[in-house]
Amino acid sequence: MPKWTFAIALWLTASAAAAQNLEPADSVHGHAVEGAIHLNEVVVVGTTGKTLLKETPLAMSVVGHRALQEKTASNIIDALAKEPGVSQITTGGGISKPVVRGLGFNRVLVVQNGVRQEGQQWGDEHGVEIDPQSVYSAEILKGPGSLMYGSDALAGVLILNSAPLLPEGKQRAGGSLEYQTNAGLYGASGVYEGNLNNIFWNVRGSVRGAHDYKNRRDGRVFGSAFAEQGIEGMGGLRRAWGSTRLSLSYYHLRPNIVEGERDEQTGELIGSDGLSYGKRLPFQHVSHFKAASESDFRLGDDHLKLLLAYQQNQRKEYEESLDEFGLFLKLHTLTYALNFLSAERAGWKFLAGVGGMYQQSKNLGEEFLVPSYNLFDIGTYASASKRWGRLNLSGGLRGDWRRVHSYALYEDGDLRFAPFSRHFSGLTGSVGVAYEPVSELSLKANISRGFRAPNISELGANGEHEGTFRYEQGNADLKPEYSWQFDAGLYYSSRVFSVDFSVFANLIENYIFAEKTAAADGSKVLIDDVPVYRFVSGDARLWGGEVAIDWHPVRTLHVENALSYVCAVQLHRSADEKYLPLTPAPRWNVQVRYDLPLPAAWPIRGGFVGAGMELNFKQNHYYGANDTETATPAYALFDLSVGGDVHAGGRKICSVFLACENLFNKAYQNHLSRLKYADWNAVTGRRGVFNQGRNIVLKIIF
Repeated sequence: MPKWTFAIALWLTASAAAAQNLEPADSVHGHAVEGAIHLNEVVVVGTTGKTLLKETPLAMSVVGHRALQEKTASNIIDALAKEPGVSQITTGGGISKPVVRGLGFNRVLVVQNGVRQEGQQWGDEHGVEIDPQSVYSAEILKGPGSLMYGSDALAGVLILNSAPLLPEGKQRAGGSLEYQTNAGLYGASGVYEGNLNNIFWNVRGSVRGAHDYKNRRDGRVFGSAFAEQGIEGMGGLRRAWGSTRLSLSYYHLRPNIVEGERDEQTGELIGSDGLSYGKRLPFQHVSHFKAASESDFRLGDDHLKLLLAYQQNQRKEYEESLDEFGLFLKLHTLTYALNFLSAERAGWKFLAGVGGMYQQSKNLGEEFLVPSYNLFDIGTYASASKRWGRLNLSGGLRGDWRRVHSYALYEDGDLRFAPFSRHFSGLTGSVGVAYEPVSELSLKANISRGFRAPNISELGANGEHEGTFRYEQGNADLKPEYSWQFDAGLYYSSRVFSVDFSVFANLIENYIFAEKTAAADGSKVLIDDVPVYRFVSGDARLWGGEVAIDWHPVRTLHVENALSYVCAVQLHRSADEKYLPLTPAPRWNVQVRYDLPLPAAWPIRGGFVGAGMELNFKQNHYYGANDTETATPAYALFDLSVGGDVHAGGRKICSVFLACENLFNKAYQNHLSRLKYADWNAVTGRRGVFNQGRNIVLKIIF
């Protein structure tokens, strides 16, 4: 029986169940509030509870449930990457890493239902192991989140929320189907949830798969196929003393790896016919198991929240055989957090907490990239906010301590990894203000101190990083990154017009990045015919901002514009070393949507048609030393979409969305695509692999 049949069966069960019209539910343990899609609405910020977005001085974006349903994407990061200030580092069709305001890797923390996601995220081609169907809504914190989360939140935090709990006495089942034409991507997901006598539960299964995608320049991109499965369950209860829940999830991803090798005579990519959904050398098996226990104890009007979680991430790489792995990394992570949230008293609110994690990572294969290691960290914080009429002031302090110990490894009698122990500490904090001179206008300003300890790859790597076209060497003497960031912004909203504008300036001490090495005569340094990259550091300065303008000339017409810009430079460097690597190009997104005024007798509700443009400007700000990066020309992508809800018998039966991405089949390379630096095409003179071409997407949600 095929692996994906369990999800189809669950979907069939779901679609047969009676749909119910449900009222919005309260937030519990990081679950989103159902109406949290507008700036003035309640949102959930990690494990700290609920707040009004217009009252927080932090720069944030909220992506609601309906918006996520309408998006076309191959993974959850892909679904969020068009938000202002957000980009993604991609490796093929199924792997994306978030970038917030020009910073990525371990500088962006992903949090799902209060638990920080830990899965060897230091790797260029290591994605985020989360089932996209399990994400109900998302919040994007732009800027240092070190006050709440400690190290690894230097650039920002992506907070992924599950669906809100159902009201007492309700049960619901649902499902979804999806198909994308370019890579033959199929997807199915089913969910069953309920709340009886304040005992609540949720069970979901999902499956997705795709063969190699294609574009005008490369044809089929061999090695870009992937397959994923996810299953999760949650159960808990709510009583007068508070609430508690236990959640379990398992996610598996099998991505093939694009190598970009070409035939020297024809210039075509070497590989199979590209229409297979199966594994093809080289490929990876990545599995992620997570168990989390969350409890909320009521202390009068105050709350005490306890979080305990265990994660196990396994990453196997197969290069020579379909059955025998070379690289095998196994990571265990225990996270803990205890947070106290006070009720508002005389305009004051207080938050305090302690949290951290323990990690153990082992090499269990015959090939090696990073050493085995243990990690322990702990941090404690306290923050307060005070409201004076239309003025809201907030701030806090945090202290963090981290210890990393790596183990020696000998290979054929030679020392591959030298042991080391490092200790890192940081004192961080923030202070900000939000002011509403009138109800339509909110003004914000915030200054924050961020901290990030070097990861294990930056400290101890010594090996070829498959799929990134480089051999990496770490530096055990690296110092932590510290940042000072200033944010300012305003939000204005009326019945026909809204503007969300924010600017930032960020100064980072000891910014760490991988530099392509060269010999004294300027020639490349190679190991096993692969360019050598060494981790170095220097001081950096980033500045930029975002502006989003939403115009409603009539009630049924929506015109949205969003501009994002970041300039990232290294201080006191030569011209070819001036700019930081992997800096996203300036981007302008335009979306025009018309809500169809269909007759009341029609079975379609909420119908719409839309068109969009994504313009990525030329990126001339690149790290050119030793040919590490090259400039990327400008390109524009256009899309069309149509959708609506189908009703029958007084209830909604399903939602249907149809979209065409890259309408004109543009051949382009995104500046943050790792495949941009694959082999040269000797016939055309072009380097690297291009992104996906025209793609038609159909989604049905029951």
